[in-house]
Amino acid sequence: MLLKTINSKFTINLKYILFLFITMLSGQVICAQEIIQDETKDTIRPVIDSLKTETKVQLKDSVNPLKPQKVDGVAAVVGDFIILDSDIDKAYEEYKAQGIDISNISRCELFGSLLESKLYAHHAIQDSIPVSDAEIRQNIDYQIEQFLQSTNGSIDKLLKLYDKPDEKSLREEMFEINKNNELSRKMQAKIVEDVEITPEEVREFFNKIPKDQRPTFGTELKVAQIVVEPKVSEEEKQRVIDQLKQFRADVLENGASFRSKVVLYSDDKASISTGGKYVLNRKKPRMVKEFRQVAFSLQEGEISEPFETDFGFHIIYCEKIRGEEYDVRHILLIPKVSDEAIKEAKERIEKIRQRIVDGDISFADAAKESSDEKETRADGGQLINPKTQDYNFELTKMDPELYSQIQNLKDGEVSLVQTEQDRTGKIKFKILTVTDRIDEHEANYARDYLKIKEQALNEKKIKAIEAWQKEKIKDTYIKIGDSYKDCDFTNNWLKK
Repeated sequence: MLLKTINSKFTINLKYILFLFITMLSGQVICAQEIIQDETKDTIRPVIDSLKTETKVQLKDSVNPLKPQKVDGVAAVVGDFIILDSDIDKAYEEYKAQGIDISNISRCELFGSLLESKLYAHHAIQDSIPVSDAEIRQNIDYQIEQFLQSTNGSIDKLLKLYDKPDEKSLREEMFEINKNNELSRKMQAKIVEDVEITPEEVREFFNKIPKDQRPTFGTELKVAQIVVEPKVSEEEKQRVIDQLKQFRADVLENGASFRSKVVLYSDDKASISTGGKYVLNRKKPRMVKEFRQVAFSLQEGEISEPFETDFGFHIIYCEKIRGEEYDVRHILLIPKVSDEAIKEAKERIEKIRQRIVDGDISFADAAKESSDEKETRADGGQLINPKTQDYNFELTKMDPELYSQIQNLKDGEVSLVQTEQDRTGKIKFKILTVTDRIDEHEANYARDYLKIKEQALNEKKIKAIEAWQKEKIKDTYIKIGDSYKDCDFTNNWLKK
């Protein structure tokens, strides 16, 4: 059943997920060189007062070098925000940079989505919705890091994309973009945070779908696994703990730089570029439980004693505390696993597999008895789909790596031993099996209740957003440029 979009002809996924992801890095500058001419005398908001009626610059021209040319124009004003013509152009460039087909995305559609984003951000400010500047800056660090990884460490391409002369000005613009996007996201979340749906509403939603239009759900599998990890010797663990204690003493007693220790020694490669820095918030769980507990127990300037998590051994330096937020840096050391331990682990899982194949023990019982993966062990190794929080994995939407490991398995068959290595170099061995399979089928209310409930809830949220937008558009100063007044908006942006 098709659900109506709010402002354009995007599908709901493209509109609310893909666009927000792409525009995270799109240029949206809060200034302008040209103001929209108005035929009537309006009471213009303060943000408009700061704009000149029209700004022109002298650029070289092949015919007349002194001919004035318009640099940029204001496409719209929404509350305290301005959308430039160039913002739409940059959004298109971002789509193309991501390899997205823009042939079916009209300028009006893209403009409509920008209008929505600014409406959300404006009212987020009016409602005093808090946004953490520290988290914004950390997100920028991550974005730049990801971009550099994809361009072999060259920031020149990123500077060229934003047309910025240096990294400082790039970060300043990215800060404004990210902050506005976060305001928009939080406003949308606030609108729908209290939207709930009853079983009766789910039933009504399903029954109103014509039978010949009911969705088809693809083949679904339930997958279980048994994981065996090589054991680290106690001697190796103690070596790592002693090294971390030495780092701690060197910083506290000799004034050594904690950040330099991170760069030289930490096994958390993803955080080395930021000196091992993370921003933690007591109300927003991030990092594993053991890490948070230690971090929140520290005072400013303190360095923790070494402690262990599933990732290895850490020490944490508490750099700054701002209410609920903690700026911390950490050093991670991962104990080395001996070749002998790796060999022993592989032999152990091969024996487990053979017992299952011989029928001496069920896969579920073997997982409960022998698996080193505590998250799945109690459930007989049953994997939980992180997207749906149930045991079912739709075949066409399954993680490619997991799919490659089970694609040729028949029901009840046990895979050969698989070897995995994570980004830190940690090795583990596992075997998998398909515990259940549901072939492609038309939506069934009883069997597919959770999926139907999700669709019904999404429709109710969309209606809540539609109602909010309709109300706020009436109450918000909005001015659309002449070039866009012929757009076929679903929302009443033109206030006709």
